[in-house]
Amino acid sequence: MNYRYPIPALIFLLVIHGSVQAQDRNPRRDTLEIRDLDSIWVKAYRYHSLTPLPEVKGVYIYSGKKSNQFYLNPAAINLAGNVSRNAFARIPGINVWDMDGGGTQFNIGTRGTNAHRSIEMNVRQNGYNTNSDMFGYPEDHYTPPLQGIRYVELVRGSAALQFGSQFGGMLNFVLKDADSSKPFSVESEQSAGSNHFFNSFNAIGGTNGKWSYYGYFAARQGDGWRKNAAFQYHAGYANIRYHLNDRGNISFQFSRMDYVQQTAGGLTDEKFKEDNRQSTRSRNYFSPAINIPAIKFFYQFNPSTRVEIITHALFGQRNSVMFIAPANIADTVNTALGDYNPRQVDRDYYHSFTTEARVLQSYHLGKMQAVLSGGLRYYQQMTRRKQKGPGTAASDFDLSLTGNYATDLTLHSQNGAIFFENLFKLTDRLSMTPGFRYEHIQTRVGGSIQNNSVPVSFYGTRDFTLWGMGLQYQLGAQSQFYANWSQAYRPFLYANVTPADRIDKIDPGLKDSKGYDIDLGFRGHYSNRINYDVNVFNLYYGNHVGLLSKTDNAGNPYLLTTNVGNSVARGVELFFDVSLLKWNPDQRSDIDLRVYNSLSYTHARYTSGLYKNGLSNISLKGNYVEGTPEIINRTGVSFLLGGFETSLQVHYVGKSYSDAGNTVYSPGGSVGVVPAYHVWDWSCRYVFLSHYHVSVNINNLLNEKYFTRRITTYPGPGILPADGRTFNLSLGLQF
Repeated sequence: MNYRYPIPALIFLLVIHGSVQAQDRNPRRDTLEIRDLDSIWVKAYRYHSLTPLPEVKGVYIYSGKKSNQFYLNPAAINLAGNVSRNAFARIPGINVWDMDGGGTQFNIGTRGTNAHRSIEMNVRQNGYNTNSDMFGYPEDHYTPPLQGIRYVELVRGSAALQFGSQFGGMLNFVLKDADSSKPFSVESEQSAGSNHFFNSFNAIGGTNGKWSYYGYFAARQGDGWRKNAAFQYHAGYANIRYHLNDRGNISFQFSRMDYVQQTAGGLTDEKFKEDNRQSTRSRNYFSPAINIPAIKFFYQFNPSTRVEIITHALFGQRNSVMFIAPANIADTVNTALGDYNPRQVDRDYYHSFTTEARVLQSYHLGKMQAVLSGGLRYYQQMTRRKQKGPGTAASDFDLSLTGNYATDLTLHSQNGAIFFENLFKLTDRLSMTPGFRYEHIQTRVGGSIQNNSVPVSFYGTRDFTLWGMGLQYQLGAQSQFYANWSQAYRPFLYANVTPADRIDKIDPGLKDSKGYDIDLGFRGHYSNRINYDVNVFNLYYGNHVGLLSKTDNAGNPYLLTTNVGNSVARGVELFFDVSLLKWNPDQRSDIDLRVYNSLSYTHARYTSGLYKNGLSNISLKGNYVEGTPEIINRTGVSFLLGGFETSLQVHYVGKSYSDAGNTVYSPGGSVGVVPAYHVWDWSCRYVFLSHYHVSVNINNLLNEKYFTRRITTYPGPGILPADGRTFNLSLGLQF
């Protein structure tokens, strides 16, 4: 891959985001003033802890939900490298796949859900979706730079009522804002590290009268830890906001991300033990490009009524060119051709449009205070899928074809939703929040497979309602009990209704996966000394979609795509963060020593169902849910002294299986056990002369040899090794 090192400079896209607090004007006695609570708590822990979202924030209700909000501590997270296991280390139960040393993907799962490109998360940025195709191919190809993120919000399964499709939860990246105190500000950081790693992040922002703006441009590249694992990544963001008055504003936002990632191929178990840095592929590449324009409107009409309307589009591509074969088959010159074998070209083109309108209204029922949050969502998507194209025998990133695509499909989705939640303050301490969501989904697929020899046509429509209930009891000013039961769903995907071969069949009664999530927990804090959250959960996942081997009336075998079984994940999630020095009231405020622990136990098993094993079907009952470690434990210690802060993290992730059949070993390495592992990360940061800083990060400090993923398709198939020890050094300024 050819490199062009980005010059640290000024391709900054204009932006806006100012926080406007609506003033209380002429409050009426018969209304309840809306308040965003817990802001003091959040500020006190801004860089050090994990806090629940307030009961009411903006136009959203979070009362009684398992939720988290956290700021990214630059002294504890490798922001330049976009290392997601550092960023999400404090959230118990987050399963992160470490298979991308370039930080180009966030692979996140929770409570037994698939972590592949966060496919079972409802991923958002500034409140709007970034998943490529929510109802047909919901992988999240868009990855913002961690350096541009102000804070992160996560709501578990109870998020389905307000945000829609997901089992893993809603994950929202809130990007940085304009500086409201000056007309111009600048932030710049340049980083270099091992394996020719280089990262450049540059941002400007400011406020002038009723206008504010913020924008960043990020570029990152490197050779990768493995051979043939080079990458080039670019991301830009612009936000311009106009403040209508002190109660409302309108924002115009645009985001773009693209990268080219060379993929080194999968390994067999034997090759991994021999040398986990080796490469089995030198001609494989993956490259998405995603653009997201958005318009956000917010207005507080009075102390009791708020409205937010967000309209956004997503258009982009997902491209790959690869030689695809098992890991034990080498990519060598074909003697009959006198050249390498042609590669396979696959391309997706995404076009979507979404509008969400929400209102938050406070009111009284007699003497009881209440807050209603409701809204409408309209979504439409068109994806053009072109797969199995005969590519060239070249070795560079080349999407040229020598023939026609074997698969050429046009995929359409439409979705309309109505949703409401109502917070009832039953007493000063006890609140109840019932809610529901009505969904209407249309899916249409047309085109052909097998080189135009097999036409494909599918049309499906379904309507259903989700229900939920949350309870919260305020034990005191600093602690609370919470409980929630909410239904969730995952729509069947385009791949589920598109036969891969002429002998494949689709069950005409194929259903969306549906289930529910239950949480019961206790959380709180004591000043800025202790912060804790412990909960138990139960996630029922019904109607998993899979393949079964069948035989027709003539005795011919075929594969049937259908609902194959159900699973349950239940367990415990625990987080605490404690200061070891803040107990002395005379202690200096700029000295602290903190320890945190994030622990989860997840017992995830199939309770019924079948899976295809060769030409037969085997029972799934009692099997471990694939990709779900029982134990995930992350511990960290941070020391702060004036402008210096250092942090040490240790991650332990238990054993898991890569497939529902719980295969222990396979010759090609694509399925089998994923062993338990320990990884240590160290970071430090020093701020000097008020505006400058230097940072050092060492990831996988002890050079642990491990992997988190086996895969049956690209970028494998086979074992995808995680990076060994890497480091980077950053210099930055902020004015």
